[in-house]
Amino acid sequence: MFGLPRKLTIETERLILRPPHHNDFRNWVQLRSDSRDFLSPWDPVWSDEHLTRKNFTNRVYWAQRAIKNGNGCPLFLIRKTDQALIGAITLDNIRRGPAQAGTLGYWTGQAFARQGFMREAVECVVLHAFRKLDLSRVEAACLPENQPSRGLLESCRFKYEGVAQSYLQIAGRWRTHVLYAAIRHDRRGKTEAG
Repeated sequence: MFGLPRKLTIETERLILRPPHHNDFRNWVQLRSDSRDFLSPWDPVWSDEHLTRKNFTNRVYWAQRAIKNGNGCPLFLIRKTDQALIGAITLDNIRRGPAQAGTLGYWTGQAFARQGFMREAVECVVLHAFRKLDLSRVEAACLPENQPSRGLLESCRFKYEGVAQSYLQIAGRWRTHVLYAAIRHDRRGKTEAG
């Protein structure tokens, strides 16, 4: 009933959001490589296989399974003007039943940061989660010192909810994260966040 469509594509003013394809490999490797120093403070440690074709192929198959099974929505951000891969956003860990919730994660290449692309993507994915997937809650977490990510979430009407101790392993160690959520019919403020 609430499964994700197999051919998932979402469009915004400047972006096409779609699952990764096998032929994205070279663009993905180039973007991740060029942005390694920019991303590494906020990412788990990259394995030696991180930028390999095998790892990317596994990522594509994982995305296909997640969409088919209705428990995830992993999307690449493609800029409309030149079809450039600029980052990714994932609505993952979709929980049904009484929760009706999912967890949002995202990254963008350094050359495309601070241009409003991720805000556009977050707002669109949150609306998709509420209107198409019938979720009630979209959660996100980031490191306390990641001011750009916190500002992004707050500008997309996510509300601060607290702190999770040792939440994720980032840059090789367990890190505490701040927790945010957008709620479909938020009695704390505006409805339909994003």
